[in-house]
Amino acid sequence: MITCIATDMDGTLLNENQEVSEANKTAILEAERQGIEVIVATGRSYEEAYYVLKEAGLSCDIICANGAEVRNKQGEMIDQAGIDTEKAKEIAAALNEIGIYFEIYTDQGTYTENVEMGIELIVNIFTTANPNVSEKQIRQSARERFEKGHIKLVEDYAEVIEDPSKLVYKFLVFSFDEDQLAQANEKLRDISGIAISSSGKENLEVNSIDAQKGVALQKLLNDKNLLAEHTMAVGDNLNDLSMMKVAGRPVAMGNALDEVKSFCSFKTATNQEDGVAKAILEALQQTV
Repeated sequence: MITCIATDMDGTLLNENQEVSEANKTAILEAERQGIEVIVATGRSYEEAYYVLKEAGLSCDIICANGAEVRNKQGEMIDQAGIDTEKAKEIAAALNEIGIYFEIYTDQGTYTENVEMGIELIVNIFTTANPNVSEKQIRQSARERFEKGHIKLVEDYAEVIEDPSKLVYKFLVFSFDEDQLAQANEKLRDISGIAISSSGKENLEVNSIDAQKGVALQKLLNDKNLLAEHTMAVGDNLNDLSMMKVAGRPVAMGNALDEVKSFCSFKTATNQEDGVAKAILEALQQTV
């Protein structure tokens, strides 16, 4: 019996056009009609996630920035788990020492010091989720991220980290250099109180240890008096594993990483084949 469905966005709920397909939308609405709670859990900021869901005509609770922020259907903040200023400085110093590119997600938006590198980062994430889509199409989507104001340019990250009015949610780290990325990963693991995951083959995502999809999902389930064993979690990448470990029905997308597939008891089709819709309909049939 399924009473809650949690789904990732990129590479999962969204197709190659970064949209919610009609089949996925219909399946979600049917699940909600049957009284099942649907939650979107993403590494995206609230603004980036909300925009796509609004375009699709969907309204869900959203776990944002890997669990650093949780918003209800009305867009109201119901939970936060940020990185304190001193810890953020330590992370930034470690990354700057290596000379690797990163962005900072906060409760007031996402920031970069280099727009072109920011575009490359999003191209990487989109390409990982949609390997069959042309780079030209993906690059256009990435550029739109900046043009629509979802990311802001600053001269120095210090002005973001040291601003008392801002709460740092996440560091999104990127490099085409495998050795440099491994070096960053190793250096970050020396810092206590953080969680390191990934949403693409050439990036790392750094959050507070309390800001993980699984932690946020468990809190939401508790608040809603729902059982984890009756929850289905669908995803494709490493930052989805924490919520899959919470859910009684973990489902790997057909395009998921092998590590994700090996963990999950259930499999579905790819994000280009309406995998989320198929997973939901299968779960609904078993529930009936």
